[in-house]
Amino acid sequence: MTTEALGAAVEELLRPVIGTALSGGAGGAAALEPLVREVLGALAEGAARRGGPVAAASPADLAGGVADTFGAARGTEALGRLTELLAHGSADPADPACAAHLHCPPLAVAVAADLAVSALNPSQDSWDQAPAATVLETLLLEEMAGLVGYDPAEAAGVLTSGGTESNLMGLMLARDRVLGAATGRQIELTGVPRAGAGGSLGSAAGARPRILASAAAHFSVQRAAALLGLGEDAVIPVAVDSQLRMKTGALTAALERCAERGQLPVAIVATAGTTDTGAIDPLRECAELAARYGAWLHVDAAYGGGALLSDRLAPLLDGIELADSVSLDWHKLGWQPAAAGIFLVRKSETYASLARRAVYLNPADDEEAGYPSLLGLSLRTTRRADAFKIAVTLRTLGREGLGRLVDACHELAVAGARAVAAHPRLELHGQAGAGEPVLTAFLFRYVPGAADADGVRADEVNAALRRRLLREGGAVVGRTELPGEGPGRVRLKLTLLNPHTTVVEVERLLAAVVAAGVAEEGA
Repeated sequence: MTTEALGAAVEELLRPVIGTALSGGAGGAAALEPLVREVLGALAEGAARRGGPVAAASPADLAGGVADTFGAARGTEALGRLTELLAHGSADPADPACAAHLHCPPLAVAVAADLAVSALNPSQDSWDQAPAATVLETLLLEEMAGLVGYDPAEAAGVLTSGGTESNLMGLMLARDRVLGAATGRQIELTGVPRAGAGGSLGSAAGARPRILASAAAHFSVQRAAALLGLGEDAVIPVAVDSQLRMKTGALTAALERCAERGQLPVAIVATAGTTDTGAIDPLRECAELAARYGAWLHVDAAYGGGALLSDRLAPLLDGIELADSVSLDWHKLGWQPAAAGIFLVRKSETYASLARRAVYLNPADDEEAGYPSLLGLSLRTTRRADAFKIAVTLRTLGREGLGRLVDACHELAVAGARAVAAHPRLELHGQAGAGEPVLTAFLFRYVPGAADADGVRADEVNAALRRRLLREGGAVVGRTELPGEGPGRVRLKLTLLNPHTTVVEVERLLAAVVAAGVAEEGA
């Protein structure tokens, strides 16, 4: 078969197949335009049909509707029908009554930028797949390093899928550097030595590596310890105060116990913005203790890193510049579509154990000829150009513009917490202490009218009222539990990440919580 005949055969094969147009090339934009218009229309229709923060339906009813539409959607109508289905059946973080999680409503400009990335589909694992995106990510990370307080010329980093991946990377480098120095081994090659085996940790046989993190730290710390071969029980939980901040005295005592037992403190994980309350650990004191005991300091600022955008709130993160590594998530307090995680190290040489050479991606002679590679900076190979949407947003709004959004959400949380404290049927967590929210989240609970000495009834009612609000489509409110044991620890949570929400709308949301609580008591 001739080349011309083969080409004609391929063209004929694709002719009856719907949806085979590509999004790239000179004709890509034209192919996308009608499809994007269809998506926008379906998004609007789905949102209108939803009519609130979440569809009014039980999980079983929603699942049945999804299955029916998925089974019926075919051909040219599939895009519109399934997009409308997704919009109708999604929790909408742009709705003022959707305030449960660190789930932000993304900025339209960031979503538009993300569309460009999806259309072009660059992959960051080699320069020849993403020439411009490789340079843009490098430039963005230099700006992020400066924002944290690092010297951009000495720092290094990478875009990640979020805090879980970033925390894993920080603890991996901590393991390789600190445990490697203690054992004289290249841990990433030889693996974690058994306690008491040759090359024992420090001078004490049977020593074990330890990671110290607050009792309110993210669960990904334990997950990372398991993945790194250290075991979840290598993580020592450090006591927190009433505001869920790690106690410096408790951290000091835990480090002293490690020394007494011949254990090696590989890392201290300080949290800058806990998931439940936005609490920020004493970063400067953590850095001083890490230096004293030879531990790596990793700061999980996936949430609280957004405070660096605000002149007013940035001082809360004093000492973050002393950390060996930092996690940031701009899909939380940065209004980016997920994923928009960033991992940074203060000294680029500490990245050494991640370096990788793949001859089909980053051959040495290419790099010597001036073609840079980001492959050795990430745990992933194929990787989206997630830096682009952040870069566009920063250039559009600037740090000042984003900082105003941060300040607006903080002020909204302060007003919401005050409204809770003033309501006779609501109880604000910590209202007898520091009071105001640190960032944009706070905990509270509905107080049942009947006597409830042990808190069992309050736990049941608060858990049930949240489900009632979901089932009725009225609100999406968070639920968590305070540290400790026994009843009386269930709390509701508002995480306010929509800077356009008003105080009146927050008060309306709280009134819906109270109404649902009253209804549950009656039930």
